[in-house]
Amino acid sequence: MTNDKNSYFNRAHRLGRIGTIIAILFMIGIPVVVCFIYDVMPTFSEVFTTAIGLLAVYVPTALSEVISYTPMLGTACYITFITGNVGNMKIPCALNAMEMTDSPLGTERGDTVSAIAVSVSSMVTMIVIAIGVVLLVPLQPILENPTVQVATSYMLPALFGSMVVTNVANSKSGEYRIKNRILTMLAPMACIIAFDYLVMPIKGKEGYTMIVTIPLTILLAYIMYKLGIVKVEKED
Repeated sequence: MTNDKNSYFNRAHRLGRIGTIIAILFMIGIPVVVCFIYDVMPTFSEVFTTAIGLLAVYVPTALSEVISYTPMLGTACYITFITGNVGNMKIPCALNAMEMTDSPLGTERGDTVSAIAVSVSSMVTMIVIAIGVVLLVPLQPILENPTVQVATSYMLPALFGSMVVTNVANSKSGEYRIKNRILTMLAPMACIIAFDYLVMPIKGKEGYTMIVTIPLTILLAYIMYKLGIVKVEKED
């Protein structure tokens, strides 16, 4: 049985790496080929000047997503980062699937359930996009309705709010139960709120915020664990 599990995870990681390399080649290769065909290849300085502003915003966000989401997703991280919609679709699907099947984070079962959920989510996304492209013009008056636009602006906050409540209320973490783990996030939350209101708004700088708060939360959790404030107990 152990050999079968190792075989599954080894194949998943191997296919994930191959798929990631192919996806990167397509993402970079298609624009390069188009530029060659139409003889509009930009110089390195032009690319660098245009991209530096975007890289400053998206590189920290990408790094923080990889660091924070990979432990949740397991082998599903490959298809998640290839297909996108990480925070607003893949993570909620994976967490909800694990919760419904009672599959704890960080376990082999949770990894498998997460991979299935993300794969199905990716296929559904492609189907929805295809339908959206076909129905974009007929549905345009509805989508541009002010009432619909106001309602859709609350979708992500409501989604992440429910995820936070679910994860805070649940003290399970894999095969262990963590007591008082909510205390580890109070200080980082207070720092974020204070910085946002007293120094400068963090909107648009979420990537930098996550890079700072993730190690801060880990450090506080370690200190509280050593002081006996946070306790880790193995479930029977």
